[in-house]
This record gives sequence, structure tokens and C-alpha cells, in this order.
Amino acid sequence: MTIFNFYLFDRNGTCLYYTEWNRKKQLTMSKDEEFKLMYGMIFSIKSFASRLSPIDMKEGFLNFTTSKYKLHFFETPSGLKFILNTDLNVGGMKDVLHQIFSSLYVEYVVKNPLCELDKPITSELFKNKLDEYIRNLPQFPVKAAA
Repeated sequence: MTIFNFYLFDRNGTCLYYTEWNRKKQLTMSKDEEFKLMYGMIFSIKSFASRLSPIDMKEGFLNFTTSKYKLHFFETPSGLKFILNTDLNVGGMKDVLHQIFSSLYVEYVVKNPLCELDKPITSELFKNKLDEYIRNLPQFPVKAAA
């Protein structure tokens, strides 16, 4: 199982944080273009799913699967959007994304007086804690010792 990358967007579509771990394919577009494309896709999928769903979607959409990867999504009531891309073998990551929000984002960004909430996250503490958390998940691949 593999975790590829993570995005955090505010309610206006600004990418507040991005990191990657096992992304094999590098894009030919700029990071800003990639962020706009990702946010636009999330906006469209949310709209599509809520309008065409045959049942009431209290939680909205949680993931989206392609033939190559699975996109996991969690949105807070304030409009923060947490996105994690994984391989197809990874199950639901709603609890993981909620944990990133409640235990990492709130603790190391919201409670940090040096962090501005509407600006990209530059906190090394948040970066290191997120990296440590993701690498310790059972879904993160462990390289065998040579």
C-alpha cells in the first residue's frame, strides 16, 4: 500500500500546504496549476455527487477512485479541505484525515501564534509531525532492509 501526496486547501481554493512521499510521476505543469486543477476537480466532484445522489449525503463525498489511484477527502465545517492520494489497495482514510485536522492542524497551526490561518503553512513543526504521522501509518510502505 502506498500514500502518494497530501493537499490542504482553504475554503477559497488556496493551497495552504502540499507534500508528497511516494509520487512517481512528476507533472509537466507548475505546482500552482496543479493546485488549481485539484481544487477545481474537488469542487466539481462535490457538486456532482450532491446533486445526483439518490440519497441524502450528510457527509458529502469521501473518496474518488480511478484506475491508478484513490483520492480521499475530508472537509471541515469551516471549509478546509484535506486530500490524500493513495494507491487502490488503501481502504477509507476519513479517520486519518480527521486526525490530521484535529491533532496536527489544530495543535500545530491553529494554536501557533506564528501561523496565519489564511496563509500557506510554513511551520516546520507541522511539517515534521505530519510526515511522522503519515510514515507511521500501516498504509505507508516500509522499505525492506537490503
